[in-house]
Amino acid sequence: MSSSATPCSAAPAPPHVVEDCFGVVQLLSDGTVRRSTDYSALPLVGGVPPDLPVEWKDVVYDDTHGLRLRMYRPTTTGGGGGGEKQRKLPVLVYFHGGGFCLASFELINFHAGALRLAAELPALVLSADYRLAPEHRLPAALDDAESAFSWLRAQATASPAAADPWLAESADFGRVFVIGDSAGGNISHHISVRHGSGRLPLGPLRLAGCVMFWPYFGGEEPTPSEAASPPGEPLGTALFDQMWRLALPPGATKDHPAANPFAPGSVPLGDLGDDFPPALVLDPDQDALHDRVADYVARLRAAGKAVELVVFPGQGHAFFVTEPCGEASDELIRVVRRFVHGG
Repeated sequence: MSSSATPCSAAPAPPHVVEDCFGVVQLLSDGTVRRSTDYSALPLVGGVPPDLPVEWKDVVYDDTHGLRLRMYRPTTTGGGGGGEKQRKLPVLVYFHGGGFCLASFELINFHAGALRLAAELPALVLSADYRLAPEHRLPAALDDAESAFSWLRAQATASPAAADPWLAESADFGRVFVIGDSAGGNISHHISVRHGSGRLPLGPLRLAGCVMFWPYFGGEEPTPSEAASPPGEPLGTALFDQMWRLALPPGATKDHPAANPFAPGSVPLGDLGDDFPPALVLDPDQDALHDRVADYVARLRAAGKAVELVVFPGQGHAFFVTEPCGEASDELIRVVRRFVHGG
């Protein structure tokens, strides 16, 4: 009687890393995502501004997804108690950057910037988190931003007993601004478009302005400044392309409407009504996105939209995040203060 050995089938290869973004987010070949909370690879120069007269607290704005925002209120303008006559403040709904893949309002860089905006404008700042890719690909972040505004709208119409006391005491709901840096700037654009197209009604809120710091847009056709970005540039085209691969729906290109506001499927700017708010765009001229941002502003103007462009010479992408207390950030605060308060 003879016997033969059955050949062993080869064990499947273990999943390997397909994308690695700062070591914070790793996408594996089997679709698994590894996420770290160690953001030490991101630079911060100068630390958090000391002794700013601001109080803050965290609030849940979306129970379904467990999404929170951090509310910042200056304490020296009648908004923080002490028996002073209450002064109503403009409301800035801020969305952080990170390529739709990274970060949170809790990150010290974004906390520092929000402290400065609240204290030095002054304003009531709502710094909102949103679901991150690749676990939650676009348009999840845009839908979450819409939910944040719907929550704020509900606050404006709530009874005094049901409304958040800081908002009831301090918020001027007739002066609401959507504001964000990089991916948050992209979100600010899309919120303004949704409102301007009638998809996102906000009354009794009034969306008084849209502020975009170096908005993170993309497209399949590279601009000259994107093409000139060196492969090893820390915040350059190679990183931006990687983040689009992680953030966009599977199989989508950078001409997806979430990335390219002028791609097929995007709402034409000329079709937007008067509810599309005046815009302020901040553009560091050393940013790989410099030419794309300039083109965006030119197309806004061609569509008859009110837009102010302020270029920051010698600065790169995300300078307000990496150095929130630097000289360029001081000027950024002055520019935003003028736009929000006038004069």
